[in-house]
This record gives sequence, structure tokens and C-alpha cells, in this order.
Amino acid sequence: MDTRLTDQFAFLQEIDRLKRILRATPISDNSRPENSAEHSWHIAMYALVLSDQADPEVDISRVLRMLLLHDIVEIDAGDMPIHAAHDADAQAAKERVAADRLFGLLPADQARAFRALWDEFEAAETPDAVFAKAIDRVQPLLLNLVSGGGSWAEYDVTLEQIDTRVGEKVKRGAPAVWNHVRAIIAPHFSG
Repeated sequence: MDTRLTDQFAFLQEIDRLKRILRATPISDNSRPENSAEHSWHIAMYALVLSDQADPEVDISRVLRMLLLHDIVEIDAGDMPIHAAHDADAQAAKERVAADRLFGLLPADQARAFRALWDEFEAAETPDAVFAKAIDRVQPLLLNLVSGGGSWAEYDVTLEQIDTRVGEKVKRGAPAVWNHVRAIIAPHFSG
């Protein structure tokens, strides 16, 4: 039996659990919370469609890989809504342990490559990671808007909090996207 394939299939089976991790953001019809697997797929589509908004040095294929991998750690560490009160350092530590376990299921070469992409995304220092972080922040805004406020109401979120917690990251990686999205969401908070 091929141990490489055995390890790869073990990882693929394990990441199916991402479908069970519920996020604070609802799906667009507000009928239920989005799960983390849906989020990962949807933001990969956002990056693909909005790739023309990235700086020229951004490699969209790397961004797509980052976005597909970035939330896998939530299988063990859980999702931490951006507007929820939490200990960011403790959550980051839980996510690093989760990354070790989950990526460690893969053959060593893939484990190193996937973990390196995950670490790069988390650090948000390279052009690819900065754009990926921006896109990761945009999609929940639009889902909250079309669902009538979604998790914004639950966490009593203000436009100023969105500007600080979300806008700065989006503006850094996709300034035109931020300007457009902010103009769309601002009326929701003016009532």
C-alpha cells in the first residue's frame, strides 16, 4: 500500500470536519450560519474574480492555495469571530497547535509546504498574503449586509469598528475593493 496516498487521504478525510465549524456570519438568505468550508471556498472564488484588483506582483495561484488552507486550523481551534471578545494570543497558540497536527497528517514535503503557506497568510507580510487577508475580510461584510446585518447585530458592531478591524486590512491589500465595499455597507449603519 502507498503510504503517501494513505497520508494524503487521511488529511483529506480529516479536513471534511471543516464543514461542521459554524461561523458567526450567516449565509446570504440568513437561514443559517455559514460553515468554515463554505467560507474557504467562497473567498477563493472572491480572490479569483477580484484578481484584477491585486497588485501586479501578487500570484493569485498562491493566494488561492492560502485561502483554501487558512481556516483548516479551525477544525481543532474553532472559529473566532472578529467582533467577539477573545484572547487573541491564546487563540493564535491554539491555531499553531492545530496547524502542527493537521498539516502533520500529510507527507512531510506537503506538510512543510502547506504549513509555510499558512504561516505566510498569518504573518500577512508578503504581497500574496496581504491580498489574501484583504479578501478574507471582504466576504463576511457582504454576507452580513445582504442578510440584513447578520452578525453585526449580534455583536453590536459599528461602522467605526469595521473600519478599524476590517477596513485597514482590506485597504492595505485591495484599496479599490475597500472603497467600493465601504460605500455599499455604510448606509446600513446610518439608520
